[in-house]
Amino acid sequence: MDTAAARDANLASLAALIEAARRGGEIALRYFRENAHTSAAVSYKTGGSPVSEADHAVDAALAEILRPVFPHAAWLSEETEDDPARLRRQTVIVLDPIDGTRAFIKGDPCWTVALALVTNGRPVAGVVHAPAFSETFAAALGAGATLNGAPVRAAQFLLLDGVHVGGPRGLRQALAERVGFRAEAGPPSPSLAYRLASVAAGRVEIGVAGEGSHDWDIAAADIILEEAGAGLVEEGVQVRYNQASTRHMSLVAGPREWLARLAPPATGA
Repeated sequence: MDTAAARDANLASLAALIEAARRGGEIALRYFRENAHTSAAVSYKTGGSPVSEADHAVDAALAEILRPVFPHAAWLSEETEDDPARLRRQTVIVLDPIDGTRAFIKGDPCWTVALALVTNGRPVAGVVHAPAFSETFAAALGAGATLNGAPVRAAQFLLLDGVHVGGPRGLRQALAERVGFRAEAGPPSPSLAYRLASVAAGRVEIGVAGEGSHDWDIAAADIILEEAGAGLVEEGVQVRYNQASTRHMSLVAGPREWLARLAPPATGA
């Protein structure tokens, strides 16, 4: 497939993802209560992570919408039991029905529906939809990144001193000390997908995440970053998806020209 045809195919995939994410957001909003506890029933997974009735409702709706659109794609969702058969598929839909469930439950509007189409280990289309903010970040490989349909680009800067870093305080400080610059705190973001998409949109210059994120937390934002002139690295290299383990090491997102300096060292280095 030539470049133009591939871009058009990716855009068609993205359109389907955007429609599905917005539908998922509408379902989640039925349970969301800003500044108040959700109306959804809440339970807890092994390990203590909360999951709500809304997470499951959105997951089911997205499966109903997207599986017929992408019949040859595998399925990898935080709220669906993982099927190792996905490793034999070239293409996989990767999603988090509600990224930022804790925030959603307590009435914080910073949660998202995150969807990505991954082919050969890399996302080719992705959407991070924040229903409570009425914001939709989206990108398709070769077609640029947008926020509510308008093009976005990552921030450009000549010096690291004074840039805003999104992420937990300890991670921000560790990055600043390791690289040697003065960092300002970016706005808090319980949704990792939203934090990374904010880097793509130039709202914050750098984003960090600790060890333990999964494919569904980051794949959608990854392609948005890439198409916005930024990137996401794991131990200094581009992140790969649909591997046997979905779990990732520490991550840094930022403008492409700064990533080599910002990237965390490989384990044991």
